[in-house]
Amino acid sequence: MDKEMLKIKLGEENYQKLLGIDNSKLHEFVARYVELCNPDKVFVATDSQEDINYIREASIRNGEEKKLAVDGWTVHFDGYYDQARDKPRTKFLLPKGVDLGPNLNAMDRDEGLEEIHEILKNIMQGKELYIRFFCLGPTNSEFAVPCVQLTDSAYVAHSEDLLYRWGYEEFKRQGKSARFFKFVHSAGELDERKASKNIDKRRVYIDLEESTVYGSNTQYGGNTIGLKKLAMRLAINRAAKEGWLTEHMLIIGVHGPNNRVTYLTGAFPSLCGKTSTSMIPGETIVGDDIAYIRKSGDRVYGVNVESGMFGIIMGVNSKDDPIIWKVLHNPNEIIFSNVLIGEDNKPYWIGMGEEIPEKGNNYSGEWTSGKKDAKGNEITPSHRNARFTSDLKQLDNLDEKLNDPNGVELGGMFYGGRDSDTWVPITEAFDWTHGIITKGASLESETTAATLGKEGVRKFNPISNLDFLSVPIGKYIEMNLNFGNSLENPPLIFGVNYFLKDKDGNFMNEKTDKKIWLKWMELRTHKEVDAVKTPTGFIPRYEDLKKLFKEVLNKDYSEEEYKAQFTIRVPENLAKIDRIKKIYETTVAETPPILFKVLEEERQRLLEAKEKYGDYIPPDKFR
Repeated sequence: MDKEMLKIKLGEENYQKLLGIDNSKLHEFVARYVELCNPDKVFVATDSQEDINYIREASIRNGEEKKLAVDGWTVHFDGYYDQARDKPRTKFLLPKGVDLGPNLNAMDRDEGLEEIHEILKNIMQGKELYIRFFCLGPTNSEFAVPCVQLTDSAYVAHSEDLLYRWGYEEFKRQGKSARFFKFVHSAGELDERKASKNIDKRRVYIDLEESTVYGSNTQYGGNTIGLKKLAMRLAINRAAKEGWLTEHMLIIGVHGPNNRVTYLTGAFPSLCGKTSTSMIPGETIVGDDIAYIRKSGDRVYGVNVESGMFGIIMGVNSKDDPIIWKVLHNPNEIIFSNVLIGEDNKPYWIGMGEEIPEKGNNYSGEWTSGKKDAKGNEITPSHRNARFTSDLKQLDNLDEKLNDPNGVELGGMFYGGRDSDTWVPITEAFDWTHGIITKGASLESETTAATLGKEGVRKFNPISNLDFLSVPIGKYIEMNLNFGNSLENPPLIFGVNYFLKDKDGNFMNEKTDKKIWLKWMELRTHKEVDAVKTPTGFIPRYEDLKKLFKEVLNKDYSEEEYKAQFTIRVPENLAKIDRIKKIYETTVAETPPILFKVLEEERQRLLEAKEKYGDYIPPDKFR
């Protein structure tokens, strides 16, 4: 390490901040990329409020964010063609002989490092580099993973200030023993709107060998906020080696009888109700996106990796999302990205339930209703992937155990996707293996015409983690199986479906009904209600649901509704088994043999039931 070069680049004050962390590997990493990226200035941020404020002010000073009418609110615009995760250019860098399977995007490690280092060479000339320290999971905890972020984007650093626990002191605590994740990012050359200009050189490369993520020529959060889904890939890889889990899961505290709180995790693909589930009024949120899950004795504990929200804002309205709506209308610290800013200097977005101005400023520049882009596509007022970034402490329903270093004990786990015709609204698996295979590993979700093109196409998404895996799918499923099967009493596993439709295409449940499924799961984890055994798992008894609907929602729940919703649809379930089996046979390497055995057992149960009762079996037949 060239200490003299580093001292000159950082200056005495910043140099001493860096040396305050006793970790030579950290110092060498910083020196290497300061020299390569060659910024004009370097700022090292500790956990002090003074240093945090410097970053926030830099985002305004640099023009990456602009202040809005309400105190604490700012807006950031990504480039018009930099509005989402760049999946084709997000690649694992793998050494020769390592193969993650055909579902994961990868390239030769040596070639990838040579390319990204060439792109990063002198990329920060004329800019200031911000060095930030964060912690994934609570600090001073077995769950804690320290992270260092190098970026020339104050917007990225500011976003991470809101989303993650500050980690300078955690680095100092762990010292030489710290096994940290590393992130190097540059927004590259900026245009007149301070957005990344050279999109053709946009890269997001993940080096599992060195636990390092590289990003260039992009500002969109999913590509640049490295501690989110990019760090998730690093953590999945580490967890696979160490016997714990990194999951794309919410954690919610469901409140049961006698002031009891039972913690559940849930995994949903995008647009399937994950955020709305985590924000259900009356329950408490620990996390809405990513969880680390570990064993202690015969019990399972989970933590929220993050301490903030990088949430999709489209469709957030006062009726359906009262908790988030309140956050978005109070003078809190919020970064709005890619929304419409009206002449009143306030944010507007699609689906907010209020009149949207006919003109303003948005991700395309000056905007008026009906404006079209160069390809003739109409430009919406806000982007469909527009976001808000906020600290979780702004939420009224935040659980008091968010930062508990021991995590929260998990009573159950549930999986759900957009499914119009197969799963009943709530099912409990027979055991851990049955649950992981038939609920988690078999998870699918249907596309919606409004946002994803052709409607009703089923997308395979095992445990809602396909996009973020850094191990082969088969190995990932085996990891999950082994995790729970090593326990005498693992958490219960459930499958949920908010999107079941009748023969006329109408949804069979109200949006608020999901609260009932949560309450039933909570009762089942404490063995306080019985259930009906069907070929696909345990379902609720009518009398228990009737009582819950009345007590929780003050709604009458008829036996006709129950029968319609909880009818076992044999043809659709058999077709699903065929689809899932074919995927694992043809596209997934190293599939555990138990998966095919469990699917075949489910098939046989369905065929036996069909022989007795027909294709569509009402729940009373199983009583």
